[in-house]
Amino acid sequence: MKEPSLQARWERWSQTPLLILALGFAVAYAVPIVVPDASPEVHRACTHAEWVVWGAFALDYLVRLALAPDRRRFIRTHWLDLAAVVLPLVQPLRLLRLVATLLLVGRRARMAPQIRLTTYVAGAVVGLLMFGSLAVLSVERDAPDGNIKNLGDAVWWSFTTMTTVGYGDHSPTTGLGRVLAVGLMLSGIALLGVVTANIAAWFIARFERDDQVERLQLAALQELQTEVRALRAEVARLGGEAAGRPGAPAPREVAPSSSPTP
Repeated sequence: MKEPSLQARWERWSQTPLLILALGFAVAYAVPIVVPDASPEVHRACTHAEWVVWGAFALDYLVRLALAPDRRRFIRTHWLDLAAVVLPLVQPLRLLRLVATLLLVGRRARMAPQIRLTTYVAGAVVGLLMFGSLAVLSVERDAPDGNIKNLGDAVWWSFTTMTTVGYGDHSPTTGLGRVLAVGLMLSGIALLGVVTANIAAWFIARFERDDQVERLQLAALQELQTEVRALRAEVARLGGEAAGRPGAPAPREVAPSSSPTP
């Protein structure tokens, strides 16, 4: 059995700690938005926590790059990871750190073989709803013409946007808010397509399994019929050889019984 490489062992070992750090990032990102009147120390601690999580993912990328057998190929095949690491450095906005962390968590979560597709889709839906609500609330809360002023409005808007229902009672008015809306709509359509394809694939696999069982049963029945015909032919052949053998007793005829004379 081939021993896993150092890179594979590092990815397996760091999977759980990075996901825990991502949950910490979610809390640090949400607190200043949900509780805007918190003390400056709380806001500062949350900002530091966000940068610590980003730094952990950046360190993870560098370690995987150092352990990769072919570093050029690693960079080519993991360009999204590199973009997510570099993105917050271009313009240190909280929203960019949010996007970068979501990208990195998604990339690392897909590496875990124990995560099923349904679990991944459900986690993606919950994550997009939560972060989409928080992001649009942070952008639209102080907008002069904004109508998304509290967390309830933001969550409702995220639900209607992801499902592409779009009632229109709440909508972003800023440019950045509309960019978030476009991203959330595209994500909702993509996730809906994944769920639909997964359900269709399950039905197709079930029907193919049933057809395969029927084909196997039909093949077994045909094989049994062939064997029965072969056995009948063999019995007839053996009976014919025994009858044609010299000295073989002729088949005895049974005389018809006569009724007694009165």
